[in-house]
Amino acid sequence: MTTLVLVHGITESRATWDPLLPLLADHHLLTVDLRGHGGARLDGPYDLATMAGDVLAEMAAADIAPSDAVLIGHSLGGTVVSAMAAAVPVKGVVNVDQPMRLADFQAGLLQLEPLLRGDEASFRSAIDMVFAAMRGPLSESETARVEGLRNPNQTVVLGVWDPVLGSTTEELDALVESVASAIKSPYLSLHGIDPGPGYAEWLTGLVPTATVEVWAEHGHYPHLVDPDRFVARVNDFLVMLG
Repeated sequence: MTTLVLVHGITESRATWDPLLPLLADHHLLTVDLRGHGGARLDGPYDLATMAGDVLAEMAAADIAPSDAVLIGHSLGGTVVSAMAAAVPVKGVVNVDQPMRLADFQAGLLQLEPLLRGDEASFRSAIDMVFAAMRGPLSESETARVEGLRNPNQTVVLGVWDPVLGSTTEELDALVESVASAIKSPYLSLHGIDPGPGYAEWLTGLVPTATVEVWAEHGHYPHLVDPDRFVARVNDFLVMLG
């Protein structure tokens, strides 16, 4: 039985994965709350290396060897599982709608920086704008469920996004390339929002084991928009891993 480690996105929690759990019941599942999210510890730091280390520690506590696990991460979780795969050999990685070319994300985020660093109302307004722009065809009921789980903490969000907000484009590119080039495991990069022209070639240039797929107009939550298709794709990926 394959172990799947499911890692959620920023401001959310392990409960975001709940609709998929019955569909993945044939596998051994571990869902985690990232630091600063859900029921996890709230103290910082909130950098990728710390969060990746937290998830690896939870895996160790559950007696799960990284080499026997497939890591599935959405949004922020996609960068966390990528950092994990760069640090230790894992069986495989599924990155759900988190482009690794963060310089593209940086340009938009810098426009929101004054709101993100403002008072609570300004911060929440910026977070709402970020997610409203990415919702895609997520159903009304699922949108309400995910928004009900969302609990944005300004200190946590700014801590997570500090490398994006505080680095030059060149520094950010170098950071991403150092992480991505260390990934040797099979890597499925699945996007509901097209990451842009040339992205597949850029990513496979850094991660030769990567496959890039775009599910057109599925938005930021392709796994929740079409859970049956997502689970079927994960199962196909597992068959490929052998």
